[in-house]
Amino acid sequence: MTLLLLEALGAGLILVGIIWWTMFSGRKHGELAERDASDSSQEVSDKNSL
Repeated sequence: MTLLLLEALGAGLILVGIIWWTMFSGRKHGELAERDASDSSQEVSDKNSL
């Protein structure tokens, strides 16, 4: 019974470790800043004119 509890604890720790690693291993300065909607619509119209 103790072995089952240790295995469950180990699996839970591995799961939490994987989640922690994926959450905080991204960009050093956070997410990229979002551009304004007007900027993206300007780019689309520029591509359509080509």
